[in-house]
Amino acid sequence: MNNESTNQRSSVLYLSHGGGPLPLLGDKGHQNMIDFIRTVTPTLIKPSEILVISAHWEENKPTITSGVFPSLIYDYYGFPKEAYEIEYPVSGAPKLANKIYNLLGRAGIDAQFDDQRGFDRGLFVPLKLMYPEANIPCVQLSLVNNLQPEQHIRMGKALADLRKNNVLVIGSGFSFHNLKAFFAPSTQQSQAMNQAFEHWLIDTCSNRQITEEEREHRLINWERAPAARYCHPREEHLLPLHVCYGVASTAAKRVFEFEIMGKMASAYSW
Repeated sequence: MNNESTNQRSSVLYLSHGGGPLPLLGDKGHQNMIDFIRTVTPTLIKPSEILVISAHWEENKPTITSGVFPSLIYDYYGFPKEAYEIEYPVSGAPKLANKIYNLLGRAGIDAQFDDQRGFDRGLFVPLKLMYPEANIPCVQLSLVNNLQPEQHIRMGKALADLRKNNVLVIGSGFSFHNLKAFFAPSTQQSQAMNQAFEHWLIDTCSNRQITEEEREHRLINWERAPAARYCHPREEHLLPLHVCYGVASTAAKRVFEFEIMGKMASAYSW
């Protein structure tokens, strides 16, 4: 693909969305993440609509929000009152939802609509930082609860044509997601495991010297990576990356490394 055609395609972004609502509450442990979002947003092609694949939604088949004005889902507990008063009054995009459904169907992927579900924090936390005006219509797409990497890459490939329609695709997860480790004392061993997986993930997603066949093979077999199950005891926060890779099907253009709550994390844009 030449540079001209690449530049005509809308952006794809996998990001680490942080802990609960903390990025919106001024938490110092999330300042690097906030700085990253403020840095990356101006580099993205300004979208007409946004599709978010959130780590916080799983169904038995790919499910698409189709409501006109979805509410917000405060899917966290034990935070101050203001965490449950966050507003992000963005509209849904039923026509985009229908297009996503049709694209998945053409690829032989059985999907469904949900016109009642709201937007979870995988959407409203990063987007409130990225596009605070809340004026770009959004759709959420669920993960599939079998958590099979190959299936999520296939979902992404089915949606590749969205890039021709100025739809920003965001995979909202976390490249490190061991909740116990966030609250345990940091040790040389834990730091080394965190860094080893991050180095593997960065190389896998951005190394232009490997073929796409090899890149896909690595992502499908991510459990073989160094310290994989330490960094992801459960893979729901990694799989939005697989969908993003499926959409882009090439090496990431940019890699971002930063610290969140004392752990190294990364984000990728195409």
